[in-house]
Amino acid sequence: MSMAIDVDIHRTLAGPHRPFTLDVRFRAEHARIVLYGPSGSGKSLTLRAIAGLVTPDRGRIVVHGQTWFDADQRICLPAPARRVGYLFQDYALFPHLTVGQNVAFGLGAGWRNPSRRSLPEAARHWLEALELDGLTDRYPWQISGGQQQRVALARALAPHPQLLLLDEPFAALDPPLRARMREHLLALQSRLGLQMLMITHDPSDVEALGEYVLEIRDGRIHGDARTSGITG
Repeated sequence: MSMAIDVDIHRTLAGPHRPFTLDVRFRAEHARIVLYGPSGSGKSLTLRAIAGLVTPDRGRIVVHGQTWFDADQRICLPAPARRVGYLFQDYALFPHLTVGQNVAFGLGAGWRNPSRRSLPEAARHWLEALELDGLTDRYPWQISGGQQQRVALARALAPHPQLLLLDEPFAALDPPLRARMREHLLALQSRLGLQMLMITHDPSDVEALGEYVLEIRDGRIHGDARTSGITG
């Protein structure tokens, strides 16, 4: 199966002072792709468009040989059909659900809360794989930031996605924990062989996880961040 991600999208958003235009084009076949740039550069908008959470005005998105979006052909797969795992910057855990229920949430149909007593096998697998099985009945506010991140990652991985999207995954962690979680994520990605696309403004993320790194500024790709000197 092709591991290629082809993105060629355009989207204009109204702003309080001037419109923001996203005009992003890139093709990547690497296992670890990093989109690097400052806040407001269009990183999150690009990620959300790939995930199907934002619809571009025009263009195409083709992932692993499957067309997810094509404005000319009026193709726009809904987010669930794209089979992506999405790790949000703030983790987006449900505070009223336990750790186990949070991991199981994406495995069921509709918006019904998962049962606390009978978790799906896929949820139990990832709770154990990420060393969270001892926290199954706790709530997000009862665990640490690093544990919350692992819960969000387990939830993203439980439905067996074909692509893992990471939105500034270490921004909310303190520096020592960031380093440990980078190592953990690198080892996990290598073991699973899962393709991931991460956005970040942190050069340390680029150094640790970037196999193919693109710089984005003002809504446009400006080449390989490693050759631009941006990573220091």
